[in-house]
Amino acid sequence: QVHLVESGGGLVQAGDSLRLSCVASFRTFGVDAMAWFRQGPGEDRVFVASIDWNGGGTDYADSVNDRFEISRDYANNTVYLQMNSLKPEDTAVYYCAAGLRPWNWSSEESASSYTYWGQGTRVTVSS
Repeated sequence: QVHLVESGGGLVQAGDSLRLSCVASFRTFGVDAMAWFRQGPGEDRVFVASIDWNGGGTDYADSVNDRFEISRDYANNTVYLQMNSLKPEDTAVYYCAAGLRPWNWSSEESASSYTYWGQGTRVTVSS
């Protein structure tokens, strides 16, 4: 069983920064990928960024590339999402997700590929 708990959301102004955290409780040998998704009002849940839990490789959605950075603290089972230069269109509930092995990196942007999800943390960016 994997439990994911996100934190760090809040209300900020355009141009500000936030750092989201996701603390995971799991046996690390079972997880291959961690990711962040977001869901805006009335929208589907969409991919934001992912990280290879063991190797550290990362990938980003085009909409956040060069502004967001995903990272991990392997020793403390924590994944971070550093969000800079925030825009009103970044407003959403942000979810942390864990993908189990065997992992198919070609499906990393599909929410259905991930087995475990956190409860979400809300980010609101005012203009």
